[in-house]
Amino acid sequence: MTASRYISRLRLSSFRNYGTAALDLDQRHVVLTGANGSGKTNLIEAVSLLSPGRGLRRAPFDTLAQQGSEGRWAVAATVETPDGPVDLGTGSAPDETGRKVRINGANARAVEDLSAWLRILWLTPAMDGLFTGGASDRRRFLDRLVMTLIPDHGTAVSGFDNAMRQRNRLLEENADPDWLNAIEAQMATHAAALYFARLDSLQHLQKLANTGLETAFPAADLALDPLFGPDENFASSTALEQELRRHWQGSRREDTAARRTLTGPHRTDLIVVHAQKSMPAALCSTGEQKALLIGLILAHARLVAEMTGITPILLLDEIAAHLDPDRRMALFSALDALGTQCWMTGTDTMLFDGLGGNAQRITVSAGRLTIRA
Repeated sequence: MTASRYISRLRLSSFRNYGTAALDLDQRHVVLTGANGSGKTNLIEAVSLLSPGRGLRRAPFDTLAQQGSEGRWAVAATVETPDGPVDLGTGSAPDETGRKVRINGANARAVEDLSAWLRILWLTPAMDGLFTGGASDRRRFLDRLVMTLIPDHGTAVSGFDNAMRQRNRLLEENADPDWLNAIEAQMATHAAALYFARLDSLQHLQKLANTGLETAFPAADLALDPLFGPDENFASSTALEQELRRHWQGSRREDTAARRTLTGPHRTDLIVVHAQKSMPAALCSTGEQKALLIGLILAHARLVAEMTGITPILLLDEIAAHLDPDRRMALFSALDALGTQCWMTGTDTMLFDGLGGNAQRITVSAGRLTIRA
């Protein structure tokens, strides 16, 4: 299946180890191979910045410029869409701590505007320990998935985090209760928005995650750790906001002693179970965890396509190295079935032979790109 939406042109300027770089592409997958440290991940990181957020490394924007440069970096792409090509660009902002976004040459109102044209999902080696690491990693993973469905979800997350930090500071300062009431009301509004966005997205994803039962990638049973207890059932955002405000008002002394807010969506966890084995993902083998993670990304890509009409571009860093030949071929077949452009990296070109002619192969060497015939 050919991609109806894909990156046809990519340009980098003073980004990571690239002084300048240029790629002209068609709708096929993109395979980047080269030695470790050559710049493969840097290239797909640049692509990831064509979406809201801080990209696949979550690096501060003022660290992205090439060493020795003037500190200004830029990423530009032409995206082919069913409605015609659109030019997207992002780069360092004047204050160096943020970034600016341009769409068809005009300044975007918000970084979330990129999502009208392009959705992006990624999988990196740093995510291999997702199921055995801390809950914060799983929350961040879930929020990234939600953002591909609901672009302004990140605003609710950051809004809650900022309000919570203000509450924690006010508690330490023994501030006026009216001030705490006001900030807790803000927290509750953001918390309810992000809670229901997570829950709704997870319920939709669960339906597609179950379709993996007969494939090379195991199905997953998914759940969101409850805020208060196993029997909670909030009929509306208003009901949840009221309960959160009541709880936070009653827990101020305890939270002051702990020097943090002990209850809220910042403490919940994403629960993943290997469906066929009824086994928590954390107890599965390393290979099974990798397969579960790939299955979730593939299922979510289908979900985004169904709910938004935009099939996301996938960025898969070192994806093939730890898959056996059967799972590798199953992955390539699944990517073809998605009908999207997928960017993959690896050190061994032979790992991608199964893609046949459905891939553009590019050698990366010390920040230089060579397209192979």
